[in-house]
Amino acid sequence: MTSPVAKPVITQPVITQAMIDAYDEYTHLTLDRRRFMEQLTKLAGSGAAAAAIAPMLAANSAQAAIVAEDDSRVKGEDITYPGSGGDMRGYLVKPADQQGKLGAVIVIHENRGLNPHIRDVARRVALEGFVALAPDFLSPLGGTPSDEDKARDMFTKLDAARVTADGVATIAYLKGFKDGNGKVGAVGFCWGGGAVNQLAVHAPDLSAGVAYYGMQPKAEDAAKIKAPLLLHYAGLDERTNAGIDAYKKALDAAHVEYKVYVYDGANHAFNNDTSAARYDKKAADLAWGRTVAFLKEKLA
Repeated sequence: MTSPVAKPVITQPVITQAMIDAYDEYTHLTLDRRRFMEQLTKLAGSGAAAAAIAPMLAANSAQAAIVAEDDSRVKGEDITYPGSGGDMRGYLVKPADQQGKLGAVIVIHENRGLNPHIRDVARRVALEGFVALAPDFLSPLGGTPSDEDKARDMFTKLDAARVTADGVATIAYLKGFKDGNGKVGAVGFCWGGGAVNQLAVHAPDLSAGVAYYGMQPKAEDAAKIKAPLLLHYAGLDERTNAGIDAYKKALDAAHVEYKVYVYDGANHAFNNDTSAARYDKKAADLAWGRTVAFLKEKLA
């Protein structure tokens, strides 16, 4: 009688905070991919382990959407509309059963551009009873490519003033949108969170701003902000969190309405459910609930 052949035990790679921090440094342009993989190899102990871990740190575009593209509850379409110096591309989504005019929300992507995840987030926003528009801020450079590393590199070529001007143009487009009620808010993630903060500085007609782990504007610019703000930060995100206290002080001095939430134990990009290592469902669900309630209050 032959003995049964033992099946190999497949173990999940161990992902440490140091690995997540290294990926965050790579994501925000202070490491190139070669140096990131070298650092990850040292942390993981081998090239094979690093190769297995890297996709878990990155976003996985194959991850199933929370709201499918063909979900009958929403209507989405790719559009072009006037930007500050040429056409902007974007993804516009509305509730399929829309009745009456709705508040509009600009959904601003991370530094990977208008990818499937952000399109999914726009559909989630529409399901909550808003007109959602996710602009492609890489439009002036030809639009978001399918290769996310190429998209990342393109962000170094964007002009910051042009980004803000295109955001202001997006507000103007939505303020006149036939299905909108004239109120426009914005929600952004990572790079997009910083863009929301800058939009609040430069767009006095912004009705509400929600920034997820976004870089803060200069303290002296806070006095220009008119929109109420909701600011979400990840407890382990030391890089972004370094500016919280100065921002709060400046907002207080300018008498800006705002709320700050820091989610203990969560990493930068905790809302991105396509990143297995960094997604934090508890923090994401809590922040999302607060975001929806805030937007419904301010854009009604």
